[in-house]
Amino acid sequence: MTDRPVKKIFLDPEKEPLLHAAHSPSLLATLEANQVEVAYQCREGFCGACRAKLCRGKIAYNQEPLAFVRDGEILLCCSQPVTDVIIKLV
Repeated sequence: MTDRPVKKIFLDPEKEPLLHAAHSPSLLATLEANQVEVAYQCREGFCGACRAKLCRGKIAYNQEPLAFVRDGEILLCCSQPVTDVIIKLV
């Protein structure tokens, strides 16, 4: 685990990353702050609407989601990057 206060979020490895500050409540909040359209509803890990594919990197959940999450998927509304991440919105 790295202790850098800012993590990079790549939606496309060929483009500039978005920056996720340690004080941001979730990956979803960072994406919204950068005008990235993301489907969501509950913001608490119940519904699974904000599901994304984690292509590379590690995340941690603020609280364990109740929605079913397959291997390689994450819920943006209740997760934080632990390392720089590459994600694919679905």
